[in-house]
Amino acid sequence: MNTPNKKHWKARLHEIIYEADTREGKLFDVILLVVIIASIILVMLESVKTIDSRFHKIIDICEWIVTILFTIEYVARIITVKKPLHYITSFYGIIDLLSTIPKYLSLIFAGTHALVALRALRLLRVFRILKLARFMGASNNLMSAIRASRAKISVFLFAVIIISIILGTIMYLVEGEDNGFTNIPKSVYWCIVTLTTVGYGDIAPQTPVGQFIASIVMIIGYGIIAVPTGIVTSELTKASEQKTPTNTQACRNCAAEGHKNNAEFCYNCGQTLNP
Repeated sequence: MNTPNKKHWKARLHEIIYEADTREGKLFDVILLVVIIASIILVMLESVKTIDSRFHKIIDICEWIVTILFTIEYVARIITVKKPLHYITSFYGIIDLLSTIPKYLSLIFAGTHALVALRALRLLRVFRILKLARFMGASNNLMSAIRASRAKISVFLFAVIIISIILGTIMYLVEGEDNGFTNIPKSVYWCIVTLTTVGYGDIAPQTPVGQFIASIVMIIGYGIIAVPTGIVTSELTKASEQKTPTNTQACRNCAAEGHKNNAEFCYNCGQTLNP
């Protein structure tokens, strides 16, 4: 008699936690986003010694509240999927665990002799920032565009390396050791720094010919910066034109996301989706 209610309860909770197409799901995502940002701010404030010395107890209490909320969320994500191990070993599952356990580990590694290790463990809480990516739907499109552009970008970077070696060698011949270009690798380093418009200024050409070549390198640098942006933008435009409308519905069986609108079955495992 209770089985249907239990299934309905888990399915409903799964819809709220894993999806954002419902009002409750959107509210859950907003609340979780606020908690994540708050946890990151707490980590930053704790690293400031003057603030930590004055408000250590308050920060510690807030951290425990955040940790408990993350623990509840982590447990809820496990119990609402049919294959908990799949979530636990997934990327976000590992990130969720890493963002939760450091505060509990601090109870074990107590004492002055373990303060250094304790600080290192607390740094794991910075992993919470990676959970922000799940709220940025456009991040998936950007990653797909970068993957599609990797061949073109690799060829482009290879060409930049060749240009840097050639121009660096020329500058070594033109400027010489007296002007700071003591060897070809250092000259190539100068070329890369100039080409990327970073310009540390630790090495600078002194001769008119060298300054003329440096001017050309600077102009080329502005053009080079625009090329990768254009490649990725082109792939983003292409992907948006070919993209099939999808929603945030997640499969309870395999946790696959990105299903088409009005889809009844999971594209990955064939499991029936929530109506």
